[in-house]
Amino acid sequence: MRGSGTGQDLGAFVHSSHRKMALAAAPLRRFPTASPRPPPSPPSQRYTLLRSRHSCRMPRLLLAAAAAAPLTAADTEGRKHELLRAVQETQRGSVASSDQRAAIEEAIVCVEELGAGEGVPLDLAALDGTWRLCYTSASDVLMLFEAAERLPLLQVGQIYQKFECKDRSDGGIIRNVVRWSIENLLEEQEGATLMVSAKFDLLSKRNIFLQFEEVAVENIKISEQLQALIAPAILPRSFLTLQILQFLRTFRAQVPLSGPERRSPGGLYYLSYLDRDMLLGRSVGGGGVFVFTRAQPLL
Repeated sequence: MRGSGTGQDLGAFVHSSHRKMALAAAPLRRFPTASPRPPPSPPSQRYTLLRSRHSCRMPRLLLAAAAAAPLTAADTEGRKHELLRAVQETQRGSVASSDQRAAIEEAIVCVEELGAGEGVPLDLAALDGTWRLCYTSASDVLMLFEAAERLPLLQVGQIYQKFECKDRSDGGIIRNVVRWSIENLLEEQEGATLMVSAKFDLLSKRNIFLQFEEVAVENIKISEQLQALIAPAILPRSFLTLQILQFLRTFRAQVPLSGPERRSPGGLYYLSYLDRDMLLGRSVGGGGVFVFTRAQPLL
């Protein structure tokens, strides 16, 4: 009995020893462990993160609210003032740089958004009157300024558009008026007038088509130096000298642009904005823009 008990104890010892050796020889098994949590952010940092998450949403919300809100009179005047400020140093567009032209185009679009757009018909009664050119990118007008730069004696003064359409509903007459002068011969800036007359038809609610009819040179105002040369003050003025002075004052040369055998030149224009003191237009096809402000009636 004692021998058998001793054998059982020896067998159990040997089995236990083999099990420990097997466990020791087996490769270690790694169990996944959870990554450590970062320390909590301080309150100021949490506020910054929260603000950055919502900052990208705020401009869209503000823009939507601004688009839905009606524009006030102050908003309208503010945009018009920005446009006039942008064109102020460009000498009516003749010295505008590419960056200035881009900024002016953006300002023009901002003012055009205030207008009624294509849906509202043009008010011919409001269009009637005299408008002074403040800026243009039209090549045919910029050529006048370039000529004045190349020819030192030539001066280009104010440029106007005069609309005659107060009692009309389908069109009217438009007169392009250019004040110009020749140094020492004519009065400064306004020594003579170049006038291009055209009739215009209202094709749609905002588009007008011009048919040019006549070019004229008139209102010659000679300088004091030339008057002294023709009729010196120390000598009595003869009948001939008086006739010369009278002829120059009343001189008018005109060239018709239309006739039975020739078709008059024309152009299509889109009047994009009009109110009591500002007129914006675009040359359809030519690509030029025009900025006008209300002026006193021409004499």
